[in-house]
Amino acid sequence: MNQIEGKVFIFGDNIDTDQIYPGRYLELTEPQDIAAHVMEGADATFPSKVSPGAIIIAGKNFGCGSSREHAVITLLAAGVRAVVAKSFARIFYRNAINRGLCVVEIPELDLSKIQDGLEAVIDIENGVMAFSNGCEFVFVPFSEHILEILKAGGVISLYRSKMKER
Repeated sequence: MNQIEGKVFIFGDNIDTDQIYPGRYLELTEPQDIAAHVMEGADATFPSKVSPGAIIIAGKNFGCGSSREHAVITLLAAGVRAVVAKSFARIFYRNAINRGLCVVEIPELDLSKIQDGLEAVIDIENGVMAFSNGCEFVFVPFSEHILEILKAGGVISLYRSKMKER
């Protein structure tokens, strides 16, 4: 998982956890049921457009609101491979890493240079994101420990694999 490739979907600033996964669906437990409501609060058509490998691009403060992990679970269940934003709510960011969802912060991200439907490649080891229109952005690469968590599919998977090695 040195690179993540996928189709880009763009959202704005302050996308909160209730927009990512509306609270009225919290009783759902099956991944396919949960995925059917991904980003519904921000774009009601998104669940029908998203496909496995999708990359969400957003502005500032992505994931603000509640500390529920459901937002991250929903994105993963829908096949979202990464979220790239100018900034993230701190709790959402940690929940994403802990669950194995790649979250890339690029404060200099210029949303006017990209649009929905572009293809993108995120080089998570070297800190480069390139779009099919030729636009590129750099970011601070992840630490070795964060890379290890992401490559394992989350912190629980990482520690389970380490326990098996014993």
